[in-house]
Amino acid sequence: MRINNNIMAMNALRYTSAAESSQSKSMQKLSSGLAINSAADDAAGLSISEKMRAQINGLDQASENAQDGISMMQTAEGALDETTSMLQRMRELSVQASNSTLEAEDRTAIGEEMKALAEEIDRISEDTEFNGQSLLDGSLTTTVDTDNTDLAIANASIEIDASTAQAGTTFTFSGDGTDKVTLTATTDGVETAQTLTVSAMAEDDEATLNFDALGIKVNITATGDITKAQLADADGTAGFATEVIVTEATNSAATFAIGANEGQNITVAFGDMGADKLGDASDLATLVKNVDADSIVDTTAKAQTLITEIDAAISDVSTQRGKFGATQNRLEYTINNLSTTSENLTAAESRIRDVDMAEEMMNYTKVGILQQASQAMLAQANQLPQSTLQLLQ
Repeated sequence: MRINNNIMAMNALRYTSAAESSQSKSMQKLSSGLAINSAADDAAGLSISEKMRAQINGLDQASENAQDGISMMQTAEGALDETTSMLQRMRELSVQASNSTLEAEDRTAIGEEMKALAEEIDRISEDTEFNGQSLLDGSLTTTVDTDNTDLAIANASIEIDASTAQAGTTFTFSGDGTDKVTLTATTDGVETAQTLTVSAMAEDDEATLNFDALGIKVNITATGDITKAQLADADGTAGFATEVIVTEATNSAATFAIGANEGQNITVAFGDMGADKLGDASDLATLVKNVDADSIVDTTAKAQTLITEIDAAISDVSTQRGKFGATQNRLEYTINNLSTTSENLTAAESRIRDVDMAEEMMNYTKVGILQQASQAMLAQANQLPQSTLQLLQ
């Protein structure tokens, strides 16, 4: 019998300490609701769950970004709704002015109203804002990447308007050799095309190829005679065939971060919706330049021409509104997808990070009983050396 080292007591103490540590950890898990409270609990699980949390937080913020994007486009689209209403009124007035029953003062009155409407269209384009950002004045447009754009045809000077085109897109021309020009847009490997019919041009003539579905306008000024076959050239020797327009991937258009990671964005061009930018000619712009109010409709012929120009302006506005609507629908689906993904990732992260309360309560009860038992055995082990005193009596 030995009294200097009570091995049984030491053994009981070790189990008592282990049970106490286990009970402390179990109580911490039950109190926090987390299975992992520190890296020591599960180093690998902590690393995995933190990555998941980063994704979840990013997805939740991306969903808010998408909703803000929808609100931004709704603001712009609401303003364009009023622009459309005014253009419809201007068209109605143009039809009225096409009637020879009107006298000069009648045309003056019509011209005054048209001028006021055109000025209001300009005001809307300049003053429509979202969170301090102007939406319709051309500050959120797509620009042409001049270093990678090659567009030049014989006997013509060219001006490109890509303000409402999608950024990061390559546009390639082709022709049928007769009178058709096709523009094909390629974005992220997806192709969309639009075909227009062209006409011959004499020197100093001006024309616009309005690929409205793609957001590209090509303004042509003839410096010499151009046949329609040249414009619709099929092999690239004289016309548009093989010519390329590239829009900037980084530009002033609105970019919405709709994913948790870098590069998961969509870009939307809002375009310039001022009266002088709508349609294919300058009639609307003339109204804004404060000419005599009746000069735009002082003859039935001018009024008839204005009908066509206003139709083109309505088409431009409708195209932009259509893009807003399509993007809004896309963002709504994006929000649904983000919510579903976030929910599933949260469930996966919960299985790693959160504690199973029922299982942990069972474990807590077990270690509690073990602690009590080990404490009792420690007390018994401490009593055993007392028996040696009987040998000393």
